Amino acid sequence: MRWSVLDAPLDSSGRGRGEHRAPAALRAAGLLDLLGAADAGTVDALITDPVRDPETGVIGVDQVRRAGRSVAAGVTALLDAGRHPLVLGGDCAILPGTLQGLPAGFDLWFLDAHLDFEDGRTSPTGEGADMGLSIVTDHGPAGVLDREGPLVDPDQVYLLGHRPLDRAAPEGREALRVDPAVHLVPAARLRGADAAAVGRDLAVGTTPAWLHLDLDVLDPLVLPAVSYPEPGGLDWADLIALTRPLVRSGRLIGMSVTDFNADEDPDGRHAERIAHSLAELLAD
Repeated sequence: MRWSVLDAPLDSSGRGRGEHRAPAALRAAGLLDLLGAADAGTVDALITDPVRDPETGVIGVDQVRRAGRSVAAGVTALLDAGRHPLVLGGDCAILPGTLQGLPAGFDLWFLDAHLDFEDGRTSPTGEGADMGLSIVTDHGPAGVLDREGPLVDPDQVYLLGHRPLDRAAPEGREALRVDPAVHLVPAARLRGADAAAVGRDLAVGTTPAWLHLDLDVLDPLVLPAVSYPEPGGLDWADLIALTRPLVRSGRLIGMSVTDFNADEDPDGRHAERIAHSLAELLAD
């Protein structure tokens, strides 16, 4: 596969959190050389406005829209050139822009510790990263996208590695918002030999697919350098066992990687581990 690395340094808090330094940190760790990838540069995705918009409930919503357009244009250009985009975030607020850049009719393999199904009213933070899946399935705040309707059919979304929420608890209200057509595979089903089995099952088919990896799907004992760590996650071996069949399926058109907080990695050792693991799972 011919990979091209595209930086999308979007931190949807608007406060300069370390996710927007993640692409540079992964490049410094040698990611492009490890992959033998082309350098597709950086899109205009910085969010500097920390104010929550009263209409949509989204922080820096005008900048989020602009960032989405920039990411979409970068992804489309790479696909048109016959390349496989590897989009380096930033946080999960890059997802709507990324999917806007894809041709219609794809599966979304979405690895994340969280459901990302809040909207502008229910999100406790107002960060677009809380709402990525709700926006792209047409359950999020109106006016964030340039077009109406879902970017991906909920039945074509596979949410992998989340930590289940108690629906009866106050924090469990997000689980009630998830479209019932979304396929849910919690972290507990993706450990050990089960990870490879799930990967093989998902790999079957011919529909093009996009792989989105929020690194907080990993357990914080394995990777603490994320903004919203959740216990009970995967280890590196589980992640690679799950994703290698997806990469080798022939269906994968591209990948996005988010939520590495470079501020939490002062000596660069986590960036190096991420870079080598990405090279391992994306190897032909």
